[in-house]
Amino acid sequence: MKKNKKRGISPVIATVLLVAMVVVIGLIIFLWFRGFVEEEGMKFGKNIRLVCEDVDFDASYSQGNLKIVNNGNVPIFRMKIKIFSEAGYETKDIKDFSDWPARGLNSGGSFSGNIGGYLSGKEKIILIPVLIGTSGKGEKVFKCEEQYGYEIDI
Repeated sequence: MKKNKKRGISPVIATVLLVAMVVVIGLIIFLWFRGFVEEEGMKFGKNIRLVCEDVDFDASYSQGNLKIVNNGNVPIFRMKIKIFSEAGYETKDIKDFSDWPARGLNSGGSFSGNIGGYLSGKEKIILIPVLIGTSGKGEKVFKCEEQYGYEIDI
């Protein structure tokens, strides 16, 4: 009888290969999951979502003119306008209508612009502040939630 001299992989090499495969698979899952998690911006040393609570502004609309005054200590970078009509609503940036200041409204700043032509036949608008903060990748724009907005009936 002949002896069968088959040789397998050494247990040490098999263990090293298994550990390497687990590390690679773990790294792939980590990088994949990291794409789902959005990095939050910071403003005044805290999460920018929390800064939305500190935004304080007044707005008025009369005869086509929209006036916004920043009463708080948080600069408002931009403003989104949610426009309601019988057909539903649409959201626009205030820059679509008029000349918003390039760096926004600082504390105590005001804005006045004529946007009446676009709002004819509309029911109401909600002004939603947009802030700018810093993140690991530089400046980051963040739109506050609608609950921090200012509603105006037209």
